Amino acid sequence: MQSKVKVVSEAEMELGEGPLWDKEEQALYWVDITQQHIHRYHPGSDKHHKYQVEQMIGAVVKEKGTVMVAALKNGFYRIDLANGQHTPLHDPEADQPRNRFNDGKCDAAGRFWAGTMSLHNEPESGALYCYHPDGRCVQHLTQVSVSNGIAWTKDNRTMYYIDTLTRKVVAFDYDLDQGELSNGRVIISIPAEAGFPDGMTIDAEDKLWICMWGGGAVLRYDPSTAKLLEKIEVPALLVTSCAFGGPQMDTLYITTASLGFDEQQRIDQPLAGRLFQLKTNTRGFPANRFGQLRS
Repeated sequence: MQSKVKVVSEAEMELGEGPLWDKEEQALYWVDITQQHIHRYHPGSDKHHKYQVEQMIGAVVKEKGTVMVAALKNGFYRIDLANGQHTPLHDPEADQPRNRFNDGKCDAAGRFWAGTMSLHNEPESGALYCYHPDGRCVQHLTQVSVSNGIAWTKDNRTMYYIDTLTRKVVAFDYDLDQGELSNGRVIISIPAEAGFPDGMTIDAEDKLWICMWGGGAVLRYDPSTAKLLEKIEVPALLVTSCAFGGPQMDTLYITTASLGFDEQQRIDQPLAGRLFQLKTNTRGFPANRFGQLRS
């Protein structure tokens, strides 16, 4: 077992999520869903900035310069962090006000994949969407309860996906040229005592790092065998997502939450809601940018 995580920032999140490493900036972005913040941290200068957005924010991806594309409660938006301008792009669930967007990422072709969930714990009310740079928005999965972790293998032929309440990781054959999924199959089932699988990332060895909501850990799995390879303990019960970053792409950044904590829980878990980091023996990949092919 490994427990070598360190606190990165003094910023406290209620529902930290969606870390992504931008290679060009050498900076980490993440969100606080319920507090409606985008965070940016530059390790080289140790500078941390927080930007307010207009709605709950499930995920954010970089486009160019100070411009981000975000999955907000009411759909996809373009946000310019320099002036705070929000430009609505598409709302695929305008007729479902009881839902919000949750986790999301860009694929290697620059498409933004993001899914939805109920604000009121209604099961199977969400879906998984792909927002294309040309403005098309395609629904790929329905009857999703809590749309969460997404990752692609380094050859882009497989996409992994988590619907948290199922406690399962599903693999799909992935057509990068068309942005299409097929042949979905369960590859990992998480035991109940480990918590609920939340966000995840993948390393250069094509191994999955899965964050455990209610489990206080990040679990590293071999998706080809479903074998648990490593458990990284985190001093926060609600571990939400992770991403590799740093100059060598060997630092795992981990977001956590303190959502719903009472006074005693806050005393017992003083680091809940912080951003953590862990030096690893493997490397990951920088985040893909919206509208840009990964080089």
